[in-house]
Amino acid sequence: MQNNVSTCADHSEPTPRSRGRPREFDRVAALAAATRLFWIKGYEATSIVDLTEAMGIGTKSLYAAFGSKDALYAEALKYYYTTYEGLVWTRFRAASTAKEAALAFLQDSAFAMTGGDRDLPHGCMATLAAVGSEGHAELAELMRATRAGGFDLLKARFDRAKSDGDLKATADTAKLARFVQTVQSGMAIRARDGADRAELQAVAEIALSGWDNVTGGIGPR
Repeated sequence: MQNNVSTCADHSEPTPRSRGRPREFDRVAALAAATRLFWIKGYEATSIVDLTEAMGIGTKSLYAAFGSKDALYAEALKYYYTTYEGLVWTRFRAASTAKEAALAFLQDSAFAMTGGDRDLPHGCMATLAAVGSEGHAELAELMRATRAGGFDLLKARFDRAKSDGDLKATADTAKLARFVQTVQSGMAIRARDGADRAELQAVAEIALSGWDNVTGGIGPR
């Protein structure tokens, strides 16, 4: 993974002790601040100066603790999922039918993407924070793998629905998972553009109003 030291060569530790050991700081709090900044601005638009100001640390402390901007972003993405994934996936996992799971996923995405109950940035960090592959191939692959993980969860749930008889044996679970994921991606863009929760929840309901046509109807019980 590329080290981005060259991007901040002119920014020293903002304390008189810049030549000594970097000052101690709350690493989790700093990571949370970096995650929020990446979520709002994206990878490319976030500079090292932006990060050090948001995290309340100096350049030397950032590199000593996280290694590089790429490594910090990778860790921020992991923090994003471990901290907030329950907002979107909890009711999905508990749903008794595939349709209920898909609707819960989209409705709860609408909730999370419009701030949730804790003033979160709007949109989805994994969907909107694009990373160019030039010079960042490993990080770009991580982003693709992260998005693929969401697809895998959806498809696995729909595959189980086929096994349970909730969906017909002819239902194409890969296409169904891709459809639901694509609706969510569009919702993320609308949320970033200022759409409110009611609008996004209406999108979720309309998207699934033709569920039986898409899935071929409910399978035998």
